[in-house]
Amino acid sequence: MSALSVRLPDSVHETVKALAEKDNISINQFISSAVIEKITALETEKYLSMRAARGSREKLGEVLDLVPDTEPDMIDKL
Repeated sequence: MSALSVRLPDSVHETVKALAEKDNISINQFISSAVIEKITALETEKYLSMRAARGSREKLGEVLDLVPDTEPDMIDKL
């Protein structure tokens, strides 16, 4: 595990401290989860972009052609 010194504006530090206390976790745990959440968001965006680049409208059309042209069952229940 690595140690990292981070400078935060006082207002951000107070907010982090209050939120960490509210969740009964340490400031370190709070900041670690925030960093992990940000990494996950960026990695997900990268993954979806790569998947989108592999797709094609032709393949989408082929898949959609397999879907039956019927009304959803829930319409009958309304």
